Amino acid sequence: MTEQVQGAQRRNWKEILLNRKMLTCVFLGFTSGLPLWVLISLVPAWLRKEGIDLATIGLFSLATLPYTWKFLWSPLMDRFKLPFLGRRRGWALMTQLALLVTIAGMGLVDVQQSLTTILVLVFLVSVFSASQDIVIDAYRRELLDDDELGTGTSIHINAYRLSALVPGSLALILADGMGWSTAFGVTSAFMLVGIVMTLVIREVSDDTLAPHTLREAVIEPFREFFNRDGFGPALAILAFILLYKLGDNMAVALATPFYIDMGFSLTEIGTIAKFSALWASIAGSILAGIIMLKFSINKSLWVFGFVQMTTILGFVWLSTVGHSPLGLFFVVSGEYLGVGMGTVGLTAYLARETSRAFTATQFALFSSIVVIPRTFANATTGFLIEAMGYTSFFLLCAALAIPGMLMLFKVAPWSK
Repeated sequence: MTEQVQGAQRRNWKEILLNRKMLTCVFLGFTSGLPLWVLISLVPAWLRKEGIDLATIGLFSLATLPYTWKFLWSPLMDRFKLPFLGRRRGWALMTQLALLVTIAGMGLVDVQQSLTTILVLVFLVSVFSASQDIVIDAYRRELLDDDELGTGTSIHINAYRLSALVPGSLALILADGMGWSTAFGVTSAFMLVGIVMTLVIREVSDDTLAPHTLREAVIEPFREFFNRDGFGPALAILAFILLYKLGDNMAVALATPFYIDMGFSLTEIGTIAKFSALWASIAGSILAGIIMLKFSINKSLWVFGFVQMTTILGFVWLSTVGHSPLGLFFVVSGEYLGVGMGTVGLTAYLARETSRAFTATQFALFSSIVVIPRTFANATTGFLIEAMGYTSFFLLCAALAIPGMLMLFKVAPWSK
């Protein structure tokens, strides 16, 4: 696929970076990421501290399936406009208010007496969060020009990752001293960041491009995508989206149990591994944004893919060395540097391949496919590790990154 904005037409980096659009990406990225981190960081910690077994906690990950299936209801958000704030902002506000209520509601439930209620709440948070992602992704694509996609995506993802500090750090500290109800209540209050931002930004959706019927909203996004360059190229794009980060997702799916099995204490994991992952993923995202100010999305995907593939090999080394705090720092830093870069490159690619006429549905479809490897990794890696051992497993993860790289010859040639 060729870039819509050719190198000769690319603007000066200051024009791209220093504008209000990037500030919008910061706050919408934060509010988009917060509910996901509640589900994958705060809820598992809460359940485990309340004595729930690991098998049950693992099954709770199935409640996040709406992230994978969100494209099923995204046509509704393309077709219908709520009677306030416009086609994108109206849906955003509704989902954010729902998240504010449901996240706070979790802390009011007794885990031992109402596990089913908690499962329902987790599922609702997942649905509302996935729905918020649909509309925020669509808004961001409609807000940014093609030459702003790389930088805007980098800023959005960094804010998305920084939001993990609220449910992953602040909430756990509050839970220790003030109880889980306070932890969930304070965490839910951070949704006000997104609510306020939604109220003050302008609507950018072009209603003239909106589908006129629900049938059109459901069928036309898929017809346009498969007719754009033909059925074969369309399938190649979908395969690439599925495979590009498969090895990466599998390598980090059970990272914390791996650190424990290598002899690292919980303190070492918290102070070395977790903070290394955070700073490196942010650094990787920033570096990716800088690179994409100068290079095309295609070239960036090649570079980022190579980095994320080779850094998996650090886990192979650590699995043979065992307990090495310095080694842990460098391995985790390298891996999440690749994670950050690859995520920015792939997300910018998804936005580029999205038609402005069907932004919500096509972007939801693409991003749903991206989530499939993560869901697959969470469900299967434990069995693979038990059967193969850590060293062979991480070698497999590195090998599984190769098919995605090979797909670049078809979907994102270096020369274009």
